[in-house]
Amino acid sequence: MNLNLLTIIVMFAVVLGLGYAALNFALTKKLKEGNDRMQEIAAAIREGANAFLRYEYKIVSVIGAAIALVLGLFIAWETGVAFVLGALLSAAAGFVGMKIATYANVRVTNTANETRHIGKTLKVAFRGGSVMGLCVSGFALFGVLVVYLCFGWAAGMLDFSGAVAEHVNPITGQSYNLSIILSGYALGCSIIAMFNRVGGGIYTKAADMGADLVGKTEAHIPEDDPRNPATIADNVGDNVGDVAGLGADLLESYVSAIMATVILAIELFAHTLALQSPAASSLYQKMMLFPILFAGIGLIGCVLGITFPLIKRKASKNPHTDLNLATWISAGVTLIGGCILSIFLFQGEGELLSVAKLRAGAVTPWIAAAVGIVAGILIGMISEYYTSYDFKPTKNIAKASKEGTALTVTQGMATGMISCMLPVVCLGVAIFACYALGGMYGVGCGAMGMLSFVAATVSVDTYGPISDNAGGIAEMSGLDSEVREITDKLDSVGNTTAAIGKGFAIGSAALATMSMMSSYLYAAAEKDLDSLLLNIISGDTLVGALLGAALPFLFSGLLINAVAKAARKMVDEVRGQFRDRPGILSGEERPDYKRCITISSQGALKQMILPAVLAIAFPIVCGFLFGAQFVGGILIGATLAAIMLAIYTGNAGGAWDNAKKYIESGGVEGAGKGSPEHDAAVVGDTVGDPLKDTVGPSLDILIKIMSTVSLVCVVVFKNYNLLQIPALQGLFGG
Repeated sequence: MNLNLLTIIVMFAVVLGLGYAALNFALTKKLKEGNDRMQEIAAAIREGANAFLRYEYKIVSVIGAAIALVLGLFIAWETGVAFVLGALLSAAAGFVGMKIATYANVRVTNTANETRHIGKTLKVAFRGGSVMGLCVSGFALFGVLVVYLCFGWAAGMLDFSGAVAEHVNPITGQSYNLSIILSGYALGCSIIAMFNRVGGGIYTKAADMGADLVGKTEAHIPEDDPRNPATIADNVGDNVGDVAGLGADLLESYVSAIMATVILAIELFAHTLALQSPAASSLYQKMMLFPILFAGIGLIGCVLGITFPLIKRKASKNPHTDLNLATWISAGVTLIGGCILSIFLFQGEGELLSVAKLRAGAVTPWIAAAVGIVAGILIGMISEYYTSYDFKPTKNIAKASKEGTALTVTQGMATGMISCMLPVVCLGVAIFACYALGGMYGVGCGAMGMLSFVAATVSVDTYGPISDNAGGIAEMSGLDSEVREITDKLDSVGNTTAAIGKGFAIGSAALATMSMMSSYLYAAAEKDLDSLLLNIISGDTLVGALLGAALPFLFSGLLINAVAKAARKMVDEVRGQFRDRPGILSGEERPDYKRCITISSQGALKQMILPAVLAIAFPIVCGFLFGAQFVGGILIGATLAAIMLAIYTGNAGGAWDNAKKYIESGGVEGAGKGSPEHDAAVVGDTVGDPLKDTVGPSLDILIKIMSTVSLVCVVVFKNYNLLQIPALQGLFGG
């Protein structure tokens, strides 16, 4: 019965979500593109984005094939297949999202030009963004269903009767169960997310920094001015970084949250429930099913929420209200449906619920998910307070620009650091509450709850870069200022709503990593449950934690260096074109846009490999050298440091960006575009660009990819490492 329930609800959700995405894709593409100049610019952006993603996927496919081969040989052939499936679906989501974004941008511009109505223009932008959101959730759930049915049900790994069904790898002789296969699927999604976020982030920020530093501060020409050679590259970057990168990132977060909870249910049953109560098999099955079914209900809720602003007869003039309503409707339907699901699944289990530490009875998983949702909203609201120019922190950064660039940068750094405390308090309270309700399974449900309506949040987030691109096309096409005002208004609303999305991403990363950590300890412990605890004062764990805490800083430094190298070449190119071809600034000669696109592409593709490979290889190499306890320390140290850095970089970068916009809107008396204060704010924004759009989002992926790859490989390196050599045993132990 449970299997039928899973198949019916989740398959219905997948078909509904992907079908609605296809409909919105067709309806968006059907709209007019505008005049010849608009079509020409849109085609150039589309061509650049397609070329970059095509070259990036070629590189990733080689690395991915090597990883899949290693997983298939030394872990499990099913894990290798699941890895490939995850990578393909994640890549497909990014590609489809990027495609629709490059079709929707010019249609948004044309709608604004023809209607001069912000509500009607919003519908086009949001419809385009919804394709990305629905594909992220739909593709992710489709993959989960395939892995669950093919390797769980058909292969007999769900046919438990008091013991976990396990298979044995013929090469290593190590046993494995369904959790390792599910981890392979999550790892495939993570690999694509890492490369898309890192590669796209380097691309977009190199172009953005080059355009700003020379165009705004030296040549004093407006943003997206067609005379700036880097403008097309900047608009391409919005699509490969903020759409394809964002989509793959949040698909990975979504999958990690679901898989972390399912995997933990498997390990809890294998090591605890089955031992304490042989009759717990039924409860175990339901604990496995709950996160997948909850995600299916979330996708159905998102379809309803996304539909609301699109079918309203009277288009609103307040886009913020419509976007918020779409999100709240999605969340509300998800919560109501999740409550019904939780009661339906877990009622009647009686004393078994206390054995599984589900202390609030049948509704425990649902309450934990609701706690996660509330925590994500609160973290987003705190991020908005520290980054929006409606509030004091960002206004203070804008005022600091009166004293020059140095104080602008200093004030932004201070704001970012201060902003770390309250989100961490929210995370701490959420983790404590979820753990008190349902142990580590409750923490996993909290992570899953945060992202249960991810289709709606991604739709809103993707709407932002589409609107941003639309404004660039309006500027480069020479349309009148009223069109740009509409697109700028839509873009600014997108920046505000994106703060909440970042809150969910950071919060879910922390909670999902903690759940994955528990699964890792179970997998490392085997039957010796005393080794589930990591002794922080033992030599191997302590040294691992120290190295792990340093890793996010090394990773971030590599990313910032990569952006700086690519941006330096971009700055030189833009300066060179202005110097050697004076007709560009006078409007008599068209810049060489393709040269700038090539520079950004080459810089991103060359620089993205080392940071991405480091995230994958570091825990594996350390595991085979120093064993499972050492890697456990690495995961703890890396998670703690990465959470702080992600919050700091995201909020500091966002505050610098909005401080610049506050000055441009006339918020600082006596300052405006082209003033020394504006120049200082532009430099601050440029410093923050790689932090908020490259480093911050990539750190979330770093800790999830490390925990996933560690869980997959621990079945091997727990028995095959240097510390297993008799002469070295006890060297690090406490």
